[in-house]
This record gives sequence, structure tokens and C-alpha cells, in this order.
Amino acid sequence: MPRMDARIAALLTVTFLLPAAAAALSGAYSSAIVMEERSGEVLFAENEHARLAPASMVKMMTELVVLEHAARGELTLDDMVTVSARASRIGGSQVYLKEGEVFTVRDLLMALAIHSGNDAGVALAEHVAGTDDAFVVLMNERARELGMRDTVFHSVHGLPPARGQSSDLSSAHDMAVLGREICRHPESLAWAVMDQVPFRNGQFLLRNPNPLVGKLRGLEGIKTGYTVEAGFCLTAAATQKGVRLISVVMGAKTNAARGSETSRLLARGFTEYSPVKLVPAAGDSCPRQIPVKGGKLKTAGLVFTQPLEVGVRKARAGDVTLRYELPDRIEAPAAAGAVVGKAVAELDGKPLGEVPIALSAAVVKGTFWDRIFRR
Repeated sequence: MPRMDARIAALLTVTFLLPAAAAALSGAYSSAIVMEERSGEVLFAENEHARLAPASMVKMMTELVVLEHAARGELTLDDMVTVSARASRIGGSQVYLKEGEVFTVRDLLMALAIHSGNDAGVALAEHVAGTDDAFVVLMNERARELGMRDTVFHSVHGLPPARGQSSDLSSAHDMAVLGREICRHPESLAWAVMDQVPFRNGQFLLRNPNPLVGKLRGLEGIKTGYTVEAGFCLTAAATQKGVRLISVVMGAKTNAARGSETSRLLARGFTEYSPVKLVPAAGDSCPRQIPVKGGKLKTAGLVFTQPLEVGVRKARAGDVTLRYELPDRIEAPAAAGAVVGKAVAELDGKPLGEVPIALSAAVVKGTFWDRIFRR
């Protein structure tokens, strides 16, 4: 009887592993993860904290640091960058920058995001921090801020290290965290799904190595990577029916495998997640009213200014709640459409999204007689 119990337990174990871990058990990849972008909830993970070489997925952090410098006003995407001798000598995937050539930050970011240009990454790093080594310090600082505990960067490009140097290390989990931050920059996602783009006044063609570009519905990037040590890697983002998922596959055996496994994992994630429409349309009435001080009427009606849709596991769709953040009262007069607060969608106290709340009509100041008769 104990032997039978053991066999049943083993069968149940294998059953529950399938199909989630089937690919990993068959050696299709070394590690993988699927994460819901808005909440950061992990839907599936296999060896997600294994520290592996991320290859060119390192460039997501290079791109993020540059974009965040631009967001803070420390540079603009139209700033001009002069290519150094060092940047022109970087090997591997490149756009063949020549010493003394001048490009905009935007052009080099596109070369980085689309073509995975190592030389473009070095040129950007030098422009921001003076040297690529100084830029790597910024990369590691940002990684710590994001809680990427499995990650240490030694380069801006992810190339295999020279003798005596250390390899970049990260994990599927940390690459997904980094992918979430990249999703805050729409221009990056737009570049990441471009298939072919002219560069250097049409003399060179940027080609996207992502095998899913033009093939996966809702694809939004993000970054491929490959070295002999790292294998074929891919961090992808995709949105379907209002739900955005991020997947990471590391150590796949072939380019085709990283594409097919990414597609499979995302498809599985989308079957588990469901969009929940909390506010169908802009202008929909809010069930709350707000007290008015000094107005013709005692309360004012409210509307939502835009739709609100969030993604949650299907089994939890009915557990999403709206929490209202409104002042105790407003003072008359006030214009129609004036934003007075917001509603926050939450699941177990964790915010999933929010929508502004505005006055549905103008709030008119009351007269002396209004105040008398209101009593």
C-alpha cells in the first residue's frame, strides 16, 4: 500500500507540473517567468532567481537609465552625441559607428532597442556619464532601487567578458522587473516592435532580431539576447484585452525556441487573467456625491473622467473594489469638469489602477435666501 501511495503521489506531482513546467523539464530553457505588468503578480516561474548571463537584455537597463535622464530633463532625445574611438571599436551586434560621427540620442536609442547595437550603447553611456564604466555604476544603482537582488552589471551591452573580467549576471525575475520599468516609457515599446528601420540616412538598415515581431498579437517588445554562454534569451511584453503581461525566457537552445516558448507562456498567462471593467466609459456617473459649502445645492454630482479596466486572475475578478479619495467638501463656485478626486481599483488592498473623478455640472454659489431656506 505505501508503494501505491508513492506512485500516486508521483503521478500527481507530474500532473500538477504540467503544462507549467513541462518546457523547463524538457530542457527548452534554463529559467522563465510570466508577470502581470500592473501589479507585478507572478503567474508562472521556473528557476526565476537563477543567476545567469542575460546577454543583450542588459541593454534594457542602458536604455532605461538614458530615458530616465531625459524624463528628468538632464538631456533631451534631440541632443547630439559624438561617437568616440572606443565606441567605434565595440564588436558583436553593432551599427558600425565611426569615430567622429554625430547622432541624436534618439537615433542611438533606436539602434540599441531595435538592432541591439553594442556600439550605440557605449556611445550613449559615454554621453551620459563620461565613460561606460561610470555609466555601469548608474545601472547598478538603479537595479538596487528596483530591488533587482539577483543582478550585477559589468557592461552596458552584455557581451561576453574579456579574460580577467566579470560577466553580467541577472535572473528571469529581475529582467521581468526591469521590463516593467521599460513599459513606463511608451517610446521604448514603440521602437521595440519595429521590424526594419533605415539608419544613417538610409545607408544602414536596423533589423529587429525578436522572432515574435509581426507574429504575436499585442506584442510590445522588449529585448532579445544571445551569447554562447547565455543561450537565446527574450524579455517580452504583450497586451491583450486590456491585460499586459511580461515574460522572460533565458537559456533557450535556439532562436525559434525562445520565440515559441515565449508565445506559449504568454498564451497561458492570458488564459488565467481577465480584464475587469470597473468604469465602462468616460462620463459615467459616480455613485458618490460631494457636499458643497456655500452652494445653491447642498451636494454636487460626480462623473468618472475616463474608463477604468484592470486585469486580475479570473477567479478573483469579483474581489476587485473601488476606493474613493474625495475631499470632505468643496466650496462654491466650481466649474463643471473640475477634478475633485479619484477612485482607486484595489485587490486585497493593493492598487491596480485609478481614475479621476470630476464635477458633473457647475456648482453655483448660493444666495442669501438659498442659505435661509436651506435651514
